[in-house]
Amino acid sequence: MNTFTQCHDPVMSPPSETKGFTVSSSCQSQRLLEIKFTQETVDAFLEAVAQWPVQALEYKSFLRFRVGQLLDELCGGTLRPFLIGTILDRTTGGMLITPVGLSDVTQADDMVKFSSAVAHLVGRSNFDAMSGQFYARFVVVNTDNSDSYLRQPHRVMELHNDGTFMRERTDYVMMMKIDEQNMDGGNSLLLHLDDWEDLQHFYGHPLARREMRFTAPPSKNVREDVFHAVFDSDAEGRPTMRYIDQFVQPKDFEEGIWLNALSESLENSPQKLSVPVPIGSFLLINNMFWLHGRDRFTAHKGLRRELMRQRGYLSYQKNLYQGGQ
Repeated sequence: MNTFTQCHDPVMSPPSETKGFTVSSSCQSQRLLEIKFTQETVDAFLEAVAQWPVQALEYKSFLRFRVGQLLDELCGGTLRPFLIGTILDRTTGGMLITPVGLSDVTQADDMVKFSSAVAHLVGRSNFDAMSGQFYARFVVVNTDNSDSYLRQPHRVMELHNDGTFMRERTDYVMMMKIDEQNMDGGNSLLLHLDDWEDLQHFYGHPLARREMRFTAPPSKNVREDVFHAVFDSDAEGRPTMRYIDQFVQPKDFEEGIWLNALSESLENSPQKLSVPVPIGSFLLINNMFWLHGRDRFTAHKGLRRELMRQRGYLSYQKNLYQGGQ
């Protein structure tokens, strides 16, 4: 697993002009970019959106785009083209985003506002049935009896794509850390599809395009099964993936053995990244060619982690950015 201790130099081809934020390659991989918003930008944004509580964003979906517009304006119009270009760029497609100054659980509502602004500059967040909103906030503690690995702290949540049990397309995933107490371990795990050494072996297998059944556990509040293949292709014929080990239901021996081999290959890949995410920071990744998971925590009776999730589809004009796909 890649856990580099020294960071890379700034990206070789940074945006020609940015305002209010900086861009560099992460310590773990040049595919994962680190975006940092200045304290001045964050403070100005929070002042600009102070009139709207989070509830207003929940009730009025168009306000989510307005707060995104305000953030982009504070960045001189350079933010939205950069975000869209990066999320579409197959060579990167992933960002670790830090709004400087948002670093305490008492600022949770401001974290939701800021991350919602970023998400709605690239697309729209889908309805999250687990929470009944366009985002979900949930807590991981030391003991848990949930029906998925999402809230179970003492085991690895294996690599997967989000939205595999949903009919809506899930182009992007955002995961923000709101709080963390008595925590040791639990890094985010990431794998870019093109770095997976066994990709062509599984992508070229006869079962790669066979429709399989995906069933969500009760906590997801989704009762209808969906059927789709594990692999597909994008507009340029490159592999994409929609997979999660907990929800796929093989119908026979052949499918079960193939899925088990696929899972073991992903989990044992030396290209898997281990990424620490500070409080107030969030990952924004292209869900079609990045897989994500979470490492286990060290047991502690006072362990607490609160996360916020948004996931949805991309929406953009093709002439908005240069580069990308």
